[in-house]
Amino acid sequence: MNIRPTALVGVMVVGPTVNADERGLFARTYDAAAFAAAGLPTLWPQCNTSSNARKGTLRGLHYQAEPRPDPKLVRCTRGRIFDVVVDLRKNSASFLRWTGVELSEDNRDALAIPAGCAHGFLTLEDNCEVFYMMGEVYVPELARGVRWNDPAFAIQWPAVPTVIAERDANWPDFAV
Repeated sequence: MNIRPTALVGVMVVGPTVNADERGLFARTYDAAAFAAAGLPTLWPQCNTSSNARKGTLRGLHYQAEPRPDPKLVRCTRGRIFDVVVDLRKNSASFLRWTGVELSEDNRDALAIPAGCAHGFLTLEDNCEVFYMMGEVYVPELARGVRWNDPAFAIQWPAVPTVIAERDANWPDFAV
């Protein structure tokens, strides 16, 4: 596996080990020992899939509050997305900074996102599917979010969203 850091503390791009031949390919997308060596979670009690029919669909930016914040491992299994993480960890050296990574079925990369960070993505083409490994079970009353265009973060999205849930479009401005 190729695990490499991003500009945010603890956020890692996880590239699979790919073996290709005349049959196609085989790729290792998760290895507990490699994750542990990189300081990433190794327990993933819940997995989710998001299907997105239209280019320009924005989901997020979501996180789960204490006492059960949720680390994630996110991979785009069909299509292409611009995946964004905002560091909301008050004691982090990268607090309030963001990073964005293109994830696609072609590059097969995943993004490892620590607990305490908000996550969202914008689809870059029609018919995208996103697979999430969750380091914590979903607790509806702890679900939180920050707005995709909040000036506190100044995220540089590659395009303006054309499909967005009302809830995601209307989160209040972030307050420390």
